[in-house]
Amino acid sequence: MASKVLQKANSFYDQYFRNPSADKKMPHYCPGCGHGNVHKFIAEALDDFEVADKTIFISPVGCSVFAYYYFDTGNIQAAHGRAPAVATGIKRAHPHSIVISYQGDGDLAAIGTAEILHAANRGENITVFFINNAIYGMTGGQMAPTTLIEQRTTTSPRGRNPHNEGYPVKVAELISQLQAPVYVERVALFDNKQRAKARIAVRKAIKNQVENLGFSLVEILSPCPSGWKMDPVDSMKWIRDVMLPQFPLGVYKDLTKEVKPYEVPEFAPSAKEIKELIDIVPDSNKKFKKSKVIEKYINPEIKVAGFGGQGVLLLGAALAQAGMLEDYHVSWLPSYGPEMRGGTANCHVNVRNIPVGSPVVSNPTVLIALNRPSLEKFEQDVEKDGLIIFDSSLIDLDVKRKDVEALPLPATQLADKLGNTRTANMITLAAYAAYTGLFSKETLYETLKTAIKRRVLIDINKKAIDVGYEFGLTHRKN
Repeated sequence: MASKVLQKANSFYDQYFRNPSADKKMPHYCPGCGHGNVHKFIAEALDDFEVADKTIFISPVGCSVFAYYYFDTGNIQAAHGRAPAVATGIKRAHPHSIVISYQGDGDLAAIGTAEILHAANRGENITVFFINNAIYGMTGGQMAPTTLIEQRTTTSPRGRNPHNEGYPVKVAELISQLQAPVYVERVALFDNKQRAKARIAVRKAIKNQVENLGFSLVEILSPCPSGWKMDPVDSMKWIRDVMLPQFPLGVYKDLTKEVKPYEVPEFAPSAKEIKELIDIVPDSNKKFKKSKVIEKYINPEIKVAGFGGQGVLLLGAALAQAGMLEDYHVSWLPSYGPEMRGGTANCHVNVRNIPVGSPVVSNPTVLIALNRPSLEKFEQDVEKDGLIIFDSSLIDLDVKRKDVEALPLPATQLADKLGNTRTANMITLAAYAAYTGLFSKETLYETLKTAIKRRVLIDINKKAIDVGYEFGLTHRKN
């Protein structure tokens, strides 16, 4: 005779080993908090649809982030408000996964407004659970975009005034007006009947994604007794008596019976196709043998820094391109200030014999500084025994550290002699390549075909390569 076993869903960890509290078997949420109910509904659905092993939770800042304590699924933390944007990237990279964006109102309806609107408007095939407790729950009960009229919070002690703070943002109504979303519903957790409806809504939103129907959002009116300074029973009554009149429950949009399932074509491009897609294929099919690199300069982690307009990012991209031509594993990560030209700019470059684990270069083995602020800012970050190359035409001081190697290079002065100041970056590239033995001159010539978009400038930059390479060889110590 069959029997039903009531137990914790398999989608939960047996023990919450990520929870820093002493008891690894108990959840950490405050008594009466609604997160536990919603977690339970989600876990049951993942079990029933047999998708836990391909589910990825995206959790931002706030109480929402603690989902990773409990769910035995993939988990990624996003910056405050950015969960829908991260969910978009994850879903597109792993289209057959189940991606859940789990967010609170201080996150989704405040700093994350743009992200949720655009993800919904694109109809991303993700599921969003929006926990609305009308405050910033984790950080002390401040006023949120969903805070009710006349509701008192730590930052609205006299109550929310619509003429001063505006009206509560009604997310379900807002998202339902967009064309792309297929399912939007608002539910609540204040009694067993409403919790049963919430459970059904959670299941439907996940099933929609399982069936590739498109974007689903469930807004959940959830208690926060600690933030509201109420006991759990009174917090349930407050949802029913105070929140519901301003946040009516119901289905705001449901196109699940009308839309056709997403077609998710398999896309597994070859390495050659990827290079063609992102326009990094040189004009020829030439192959170059790896140059004989001086041993202490092998596998460089490089930071290139200077002013916008000096060709900082181009120099870094050319380093990466040269590395690909010689069959290295490479990465290039740009960073620049809002001013662009004239503002600060730097980039991170890895040129390695082994796969690159992270594109970020926090402590470079090589610093190329094209202006004084960059040298002053990044000198202390360079690894011991690292190499610092700096443009001595523009930088009127020496490297202060004694535990690194310094190469003053009058790159701008040499470029001026060539008749084009803007070639200083290619002079620097070539000087570094020759000084360390990292790349041959022929490799750098070929790199120009991709790095320099204006063909009329190829010849002057070839001369810059010659000048820089000669300088590097002349000053080489090995």
